[in-house]
Amino acid sequence: MDEMALINPSAELDGSAPDQIFSTEDAGPIGALRDASRRLLRTRLAGFGLVVLGLVIFLALFAGVVAPYNPDQQTLADVLQAPSGAHFFGTDDLGRDILSRVIYGSRVSLEVGLISVSVALVGGCFIGLVAGYWGGMVDEVLMRGMDALAAFPALVLALAITSALGMGIGNAMIAIGIVYIPAFARLVRGQALSVRERDYVTAARSLGAGHFRIMLRHIWPNVTAPIIVQASLAVGFAIITEAALSFLGVGVRPPTASWGSMLNEGYQYLENAPWMSVAPGAAIFVTVLGLNLLGDGLRTVLDPRLSRR
Repeated sequence: MDEMALINPSAELDGSAPDQIFSTEDAGPIGALRDASRRLLRTRLAGFGLVVLGLVIFLALFAGVVAPYNPDQQTLADVLQAPSGAHFFGTDDLGRDILSRVIYGSRVSLEVGLISVSVALVGGCFIGLVAGYWGGMVDEVLMRGMDALAAFPALVLALAITSALGMGIGNAMIAIGIVYIPAFARLVRGQALSVRERDYVTAARSLGAGHFRIMLRHIWPNVTAPIIVQASLAVGFAIITEAALSFLGVGVRPPTASWGSMLNEGYQYLENAPWMSVAPGAAIFVTVLGLNLLGDGLRTVLDPRLSRR
């Protein structure tokens, strides 16, 4: 009796093949992705999140074409110009076009958000999967280490790591990635603890499947849904953290355009030139709001209970 027969005994009793029991369109990954996409588009406000994310990606990829000016070009004759036809978002204290700097700042925010979350995703999922599957002393050691990291406020820990590593976008991404590792580790561990007790995992173990195969083939595919939701939400928090680090002067090095550094430059001119802070602040707000709405939509689509409701 093979592994499929243990998991689905009726396949052996009536002599039917597995592909005769389940349709390819419904069971295959392409069919599942197509069905999830349709349900996501029907979810309220999730479309807005997709539009915002698509717009940010478009601006980041084609900033050199879309931006009307060089973001670092200084024109002293246009210092602190209010929004006008020539400069839609006005200019800063050095005569640089704010709209162009906001557009180029989307590159930094998107890069930091995606790469730092990828670092947290890889590290947290590995730790959580190992801890949840093995349990015992391995679980205790790994999760106590995660508790130690989670005990620090996120911004304080990111600030300490960035200060130790030095300024720069690369070090900021490493710091933000380390900060969010415990969140992914806890999530994956909780899911792995539940999945490892399922019948199909017991069946695979009784057939002699190795630990590595069980974790990757039977446990990991069943814990990915909440991870996708957590990752979409974490990108927004990573963008806020990067903006905070740049605002404090330990993030992106000037004159590179960054939404956080633009807030740092603009808060000194809140009374005389509020547009210097409004533009990057609005960009952060809309981007994070879109990512949160997209995350809520993904949670509704991927959670069967919420999907039925």
